Order: sequence, then C-alpha cells, then structure tokens
Amino acid sequence: MADHGHSHGENSEYYSKRAQAMQALLIEKGVCTLDDILTMADKIDSRSPEDGAKILAHAWVDPDYKKRLLANAEAAFLELGYDLPETSPKITVLENTDDVHNMAVCTLCSCFPRAIIGRPPAWYKELSYRSKVVVDPRGVLQEFGTVLDEAIQVRVIDSSADYRYLILPNRPAGTENMTEEELAKLITQESMIGVGLALSPEAVSAS
Repeated sequence: MADHGHSHGENSEYYSKRAQAMQALLIEKGVCTLDDILTMADKIDSRSPEDGAKILAHAWVDPDYKKRLLANAEAAFLELGYDLPETSPKITVLENTDDVHNMAVCTLCSCFPRAIIGRPPAWYKELSYRSKVVVDPRGVLQEFGTVLDEAIQVRVIDSSADYRYLILPNRPAGTENMTEEELAKLITQESMIGVGLALSPEAVSAS
C-alpha cells in the first residue's frame, strides 16, 4: 500500500499545526473565544461509545430518524442533544445491511469520529490495522471474530482530517421487543467502526 508520502509522525505534526492555526484564526476573527474552544474540547473528550450507541439505537427504532441520520448526521445528532463545533470534521453515518458491510479506517493516522464516540481504541491507530484492512478486510474481520457470508460486499471507507465515518450496524434478529436502552447495549465500539457486528441479545444476557 502506498504511504502517501508521509509518515504517521509527520501527519500528526501537520494536523496539530493546522488545528492551532485554525484556533488562532477563529479567536482573531471573533468567532469564538479560547474558553469556548476549551469548553467544547472538554465536551468532546467526555464522549464515549455509549453516546454513539444511544444515537444508533434510536435510529434502529425510528425509521424517520434513521433517514435523517443517514442524510445529514450532524443535524440528526443535534436532535438528540449532541452538538458538534463548527470546525469539526464532517461525520457521515453509513448503514450496514444484509448486502453491504462497511468498515472505517484512517490509513494516514487515526482520524476518528471522537466528537460522538470518544477516543479511538489503540488498535485503530496501529499500522498493522491501517495497512492490512485495505488489502485484506475479510482477514481483519476474522481477527475480530467476525465472519461474513461471501455474498456480502465489504467496503473499506478511509477517514481523513475533514471526513469521519460512523457505522450503523445491522440490527440483530430477535430484538423486536427490546427497549431502546436495551438495544444500545448491543452496539459496541467495534460494531461502530465495522470490525464487528452488533451483539446478539443472548450474548448480552450471558455476559
């Protein structure tokens, strides 16, 4: 796989300087204050996979909300009280179905929808995942214990500094009578990245 002409460290330094320049410009133009930026940063750092699971569980039970989420994720997040800063990278929600399975990666560094589901897991940032998933996605899935039917198309979606992706996992069978709160417990961080599936009700009951 091509290295795009940058190392991981070089990219981190570039994006760090870019963020600092954007912050300085926003303050200079009077768009916000340093306190505003720090407050929003603290809010984003407080986010966790549980927040994303609540959003996606709501999409499972409300078809109209799911349509809005897939069409305009940021607006749909706001409906549930999750506001993103204006300078935040665009987040798109992709739905996994019986025919298509999406997996998210950032091949250059570790771009991740942390404004909704918090910090990325350590393995997401490792070169072994970032390089292998684009050439052998089914092999990576198997490493996470996820085996898909050969008829299912696997798509690897590459994140960037400007675009992040959140996966809406396929709703498991046998969950028709579960509450939204119960459904949220089936949605794991791995399933929101796409390396895993949502848990079955039996798996949650056994844990």
